[in-house]
Amino acid sequence: MPEKTSIKRVVGASMIGTTVEWYDFFLYGSAAALVFNKLFFPDADPLAGTMLAFATYAIGFLARPLGGLVFGHFGDKLGRKKLLVLSLLLMGGATFAMGLLPTYATIGVAAPLLLVFLRLVQGFAVGGEWGGAVLIVSEHGDDRRRGFWASWPQAGVPGGNLLATAVLAVLAGVQSDAAFEAWGWRIPFLLSGLLVGIGLWIRLAVAESPLFVEAVRKRDEHAAPEKAPIITVLRHSWREVLIAMGARFAENVSYYVITAFVLVYLTNHLDLSKSVGLNAVLVGSVVHFLTIPAWGWLSDVIGRRTVYLFGATGMLVWSFVFFTMLDTRSALGTMVAVTVGLVLHGAMYGPQAAFFSELFGTKVRYSGASIGYQLASIVAGGLAPLIATALLSGTGGSLMISVYVAATCVVTIVAVYLAKETRGMSLADAGERSSSSVSA
Repeated sequence: MPEKTSIKRVVGASMIGTTVEWYDFFLYGSAAALVFNKLFFPDADPLAGTMLAFATYAIGFLARPLGGLVFGHFGDKLGRKKLLVLSLLLMGGATFAMGLLPTYATIGVAAPLLLVFLRLVQGFAVGGEWGGAVLIVSEHGDDRRRGFWASWPQAGVPGGNLLATAVLAVLAGVQSDAAFEAWGWRIPFLLSGLLVGIGLWIRLAVAESPLFVEAVRKRDEHAAPEKAPIITVLRHSWREVLIAMGARFAENVSYYVITAFVLVYLTNHLDLSKSVGLNAVLVGSVVHFLTIPAWGWLSDVIGRRTVYLFGATGMLVWSFVFFTMLDTRSALGTMVAVTVGLVLHGAMYGPQAAFFSELFGTKVRYSGASIGYQLASIVAGGLAPLIATALLSGTGGSLMISVYVAATCVVTIVAVYLAKETRGMSLADAGERSSSSVSA
């Protein structure tokens, strides 16, 4: 029998590593909304500078599918664990380097170019992180409680956002705006080095996925040549890839509108202090972190599709309520708007890890889940803050932003409705079915 780590230890290692990586990734989004427009694009007017900063933010998403392809290929060939360690090192190194970057005032146009390069490295690394983190948990866990266990790495995403927002909020609270823009913003990026060390120490102690080890054993016994996992996925599982992409749209777009664009809307459009937005995201992220596993558990009870559809439908309605509450300029109203939005987002994000894992066989699971997840991120989350900012600039209001989010909810509702219910599916059986269809 392959070595198997206890499920709680696997969950802990995956969630902590994911929290660290997403701390790095979200830190950039918050900094893009608050200071990067002034430090790296100083000649633009405030809203245009923010759009340029968000454009570099979106560039990171362009690299995510490439990371998903590369990490998925080697994760299906070499194992989940090795690639998870590499993704953490790449992400942490890029984020630490951002904290050392000279600004436009020091080296001119080279500053934003270096920023773009490091953002590409971040995107490449996080493109491989998600698939490995959720799959190593899914493949260690049992069929009956997979939704619950696999939702914990998902909770690492708001955990990372919570950590990044908390650090920025503390710095913004104890420093003047001038000090924060001069050097204070660098501290959270440099802290990444310490966090990555902790994440690596925990992640290295976890055993490889037993399902993957067994799949390799069978492959070696038959010694039959196999096609690259990406080719197998696109030939035999293209429908599942499209379902995963469609399911991602509302989840991905709504999240970045609620957590990243909200800072622009509050500070540039409503002239509120940045602390109002940061505190709202901070509180919302705590609730989000706690409710994601609850949604994952519920998907084990009533099904992945039911929970997912509830989240997408709720988000469609809330996309209009959200900005109405922000426009009150109330700190409490803003906090409620962000928190409820993130709870509804969690209804999609909680079941997602198990749902996507159950769509693909073991030999191509890393590739299939990563491709579906990351391809959607280019036109969904990657462009969401940029599109929302452009709509705000072009219309002067929030109505079209709400329509934009609602339209993505319709895409997700259709995709999930067309999917088969996967609750309780055996991942080993899914692997066997995949192998049979490939050999046929």
